[in-house]
Amino acid sequence: MTAKTDASVTTDDIRAAVRRVGLTGQALCVHSSLRSFGHVEGGARAVVDGLLAEGCTVLVPTFSYEFSVRPLPHQRPVRNGTDYDFPAGESEGTHRIFSTASNEISRDSMGAIPTEVVSMPGRARGNHPLCSFSAFGPLAAELITDQAPLRVYAPLEALAERGGSVVLMGVGLGCLTLLHYAEQLAGRNLFRRWANGPDGTPMEVECGGCARGFPNLAPGLAHLLRQDRVGSSEWLVYPVRETLEVAADAIRRDPNITHCGRPECERCPDAVAGGPILEPAGR
Repeated sequence: MTAKTDASVTTDDIRAAVRRVGLTGQALCVHSSLRSFGHVEGGARAVVDGLLAEGCTVLVPTFSYEFSVRPLPHQRPVRNGTDYDFPAGESEGTHRIFSTASNEISRDSMGAIPTEVVSMPGRARGNHPLCSFSAFGPLAAELITDQAPLRVYAPLEALAERGGSVVLMGVGLGCLTLLHYAEQLAGRNLFRRWANGPDGTPMEVECGGCARGFPNLAPGLAHLLRQDRVGSSEWLVYPVRETLEVAADAIRRDPNITHCGRPECERCPDAVAGGPILEPAGR
């Protein structure tokens, strides 16, 4: 069964889809393209309201790359997916310090629905200057509370512990941040990037790498997939805990499975090799 495709999508259509795929009352990590739906009455807020009306907690990535700064000389591990060849001049995040109270988000990368969630009064936002998650709903604080600069995927760990699901609304596996966490579970070190700490000096933070090769994992995840359609938006639904187990095992068995295949990619070769080589104190 699918929702109607010849009219505007409404909050009721979102609610019906949630019920069809058995997500009522769950915590959900949502990756989305609002444009994929066609016309939505009420825009991004209508999609969020439909999920909340079904008792869901909505978790979204609210990354804010504008807080990036350059590393200090001692903060440059090898095999880190970058050649450290920075252009002259100040970086965008110079003199700026991230706060969880901020609503700033890299909207062009994140999209309308995360932008809506991070602007909602009472939402919870994680303490990560570049790759925060934000949440709204009954379990929001529980999902967000442990995120930190060197625990970037703590919200996804919490989501797995609570039996949550991920929902890709009009986007594919290349947008599934959960698979970066699977890389970490498979034994890879996450890449290090930098933002100003509370004292205004650069600090290391964990970040994911290239995701263009993630569709290579689709065949192994096919048995976990549930699908639906809302308006013209194709929904792909995966259970978090099981997806992590299958994906991490696949990466251990074939590290190259996540490689995007582009010769010019700096990050994939380093990720396949295990990620940055870190000093013991850097973990």
